[in-house]
Amino acid sequence: QVQLVESGGGVVEPGGSLRLSCAASVSDSMYSFNNMGWYRQAPGQQRELVAKIRWNGNTDYLDSVRGRFTISKADAADTVYLQMGTLRPEDTAVYYCKAVYEYGVGVSMHDFWGQGTQVTVSS
Repeated sequence: QVQLVESGGGVVEPGGSLRLSCAASVSDSMYSFNNMGWYRQAPGQQRELVAKIRWNGNTDYLDSVRGRFTISKADAADTVYLQMGTLRPEDTAVYYCKAVYEYGVGVSMHDFWGQGTQVTVSS
């Protein structure tokens, strides 16, 4: 199985920065990393993809965060970081980490979610 542990949320003033971390603990060696992303969900809103990084380092970003947020992955571990800068009140949401792992070689793909961490941008 794969378990995700998130950290780094909190309260920050507009224009400030935060870094979120998502560390994957993999107990079955048949799982291999495919991609990991950060999603967010504000009250009354649908969950949306904020940023994603793939096994080959390719990244995707939500248009509204491109240039302000950076997603990266540790070299030696399945840990992904989301560096958030120039934060705005509209970035306020619960941020969730999602990891996609391949089981075996071409057997199946599995999604795993973290518990979520609150990010509040307010003066």
